[in-house]
Amino acid sequence: MHREAAEAGAAVARFMAHNVQALADLGARLRAAPPALVLTCARGSSDHAATYAKYMIETLLGVPTASAAFSTVSLYDAPLRADGANPPLCIAISQSGHSPDMLATVERYKASGAMVVALVNNDQSPLAQLADVPLPLCAGPEISVAATKSFITSLAGIAALVAAWSQDEALTAALPGLPVALDQSFALDWQAAQAGLQEATNLFLISRGYGLSIAQEAALKLKETSGLHGEAFSSAEVRHGPMAIVRDGFPVLGFDIGGQAGADVRQVCADFAERGAQVFLATAEPDAVAAAPGLTLLPALAADEAIAPLLRIASFYRMVNALSLSRGFNPDEPPFLAKVTRTR
Repeated sequence: MHREAAEAGAAVARFMAHNVQALADLGARLRAAPPALVLTCARGSSDHAATYAKYMIETLLGVPTASAAFSTVSLYDAPLRADGANPPLCIAISQSGHSPDMLATVERYKASGAMVVALVNNDQSPLAQLADVPLPLCAGPEISVAATKSFITSLAGIAALVAAWSQDEALTAALPGLPVALDQSFALDWQAAQAGLQEATNLFLISRGYGLSIAQEAALKLKETSGLHGEAFSSAEVRHGPMAIVRDGFPVLGFDIGGQAGADVRQVCADFAERGAQVFLATAEPDAVAAAPGLTLLPALAADEAIAPLLRIASFYRMVNALSLSRGFNPDEPPFLAKVTRTR
């Protein structure tokens, strides 16, 4: 897991180089015939990448984006209809490209008229063959059951797709520096969080907007690799019912991605620290955070708000691998899990 997560920067560089023309062509095609709706098809870590896609597409392009419910096809065999005059875009995200329920759902959407774009690491998989526009992740073999570089490359693929479609200048300008920034982020020292979570049993993972996806991913990785129950929340949503259980000593890990979303995460983390929680906050703006006895700051690189989530999760992956080992687990072979989950 450590070695593969460390390869994320190189994997993203390969993805960008391999798909440069396909992305440019896809962006032009989507501008010429914009879909009225985007549907994402994914499970597990890939579905967390789909959360990122939802925020990116809705924010920068204004196109409603929703996650497909696979069971409507695989269990209930429900018909799916698309607007023939303005068919949806279906974005399928998968490391393996083999899950039967994903394939059945993508096939059903394609048959209804949707254009299928696949972000898939296995470019010989059934999903890659099914796609109208396959975008190989080029992450290389991923042996550890816990996906790392393929998840980061999926986020990078979404960012590159949205940049090509929207022609957003800030996002487009941020992409070339991403591989180096990922390498730098992976090298950051989050040992304070590792030590603080050594004996934990539960915690909250907090971010907002573009960053919600990595809070979800971090919660999953803690369960998979470290036997630690993490629950992901938006810094807005956590202010409702969940906030009631955050009391003295309760662990919280916050991901500040900058902008308004990051400011809200900083405020929630400060509030939790004031009530005695054990809060770890990854932030590139330490001077914007008021000191509190229960608040520990983790180093993070400054970046465009849309790119920052990729850098934060790279730092987290290094930390959680070390945490898994220190808690007596094997992060590469979580119990009861396999690399390819063939759900139906």
